Amino acid sequence: MAHPRPTKPHQRVLVALDTPDVERAVSLSRDLNGLVGGVKLGLEFFNANGPDGVRRVSRGSLEETPHGQAVPQQPLFLDLKFHDIPNTVAGAVRSVMPLTPMILNVHAGGGPAMMKAALDAANFAAEPLGTVRPILIGVTVLTSMDDGDLDAVGQRGPASDQVIRLAELTQKCGLDGVVCSPHEIKRIREVCGPDFRLIVPGIRPAGSETGDQKRVMTPKQAVEEGADWIVIGRPITGAADPAAAAKSIAEELNG
Repeated sequence: MAHPRPTKPHQRVLVALDTPDVERAVSLSRDLNGLVGGVKLGLEFFNANGPDGVRRVSRGSLEETPHGQAVPQQPLFLDLKFHDIPNTVAGAVRSVMPLTPMILNVHAGGGPAMMKAALDAANFAAEPLGTVRPILIGVTVLTSMDDGDLDAVGQRGPASDQVIRLAELTQKCGLDGVVCSPHEIKRIREVCGPDFRLIVPGIRPAGSETGDQKRVMTPKQAVEEGADWIVIGRPITGAADPAAAAKSIAEELNG
């Protein structure tokens, strides 16, 4: 069994800590602990700091807290987007399981054998570790890509159709859900049903800059469409008061 769905508005928010700086990431994670559903660490951070850096961010320690109190473990979305031959991806999944991620992802474009190998590895590795296996999700089409980008790499567009094809394939392989842009949520729900988990980047609160995301939506709109988790980065991490920004988004989601 994988982790359950979020039940409270603030638990739907995953904060993207897009920095290679361990101290900055630890500080943000500590400040946001309990105010969001978890943090997302990706390739930039992992390549710079490795598993030890991830542990510092997600787990905290007595010497890192200002008042000598342990910080509860921060739920972790380990956004490494594994994409390789099945044996290599299975090995990669086993290697990160001791980090106890809540969510782990692979590229759906890696195909059925690769996705099934990742799922088997997660299931087999969880039991001896005494952990719940992570929610395993497929990456469909990156939110930085549009129809023109798909054409350039020889994939059939439009982007929304490619997302649906990969979402259906991911579900057939037994994975828990997919990463998708806000604008594919409704169609995936129609095709894959209510239990398929949707993690949605490309979220920008009203008035925020879109940055390098081409397919965006506000937090409330995305949740109303059917997103389980929404991924938000700079509107929280770049705010003068990240905790206040996170609280504001949670209040928006709470109606």
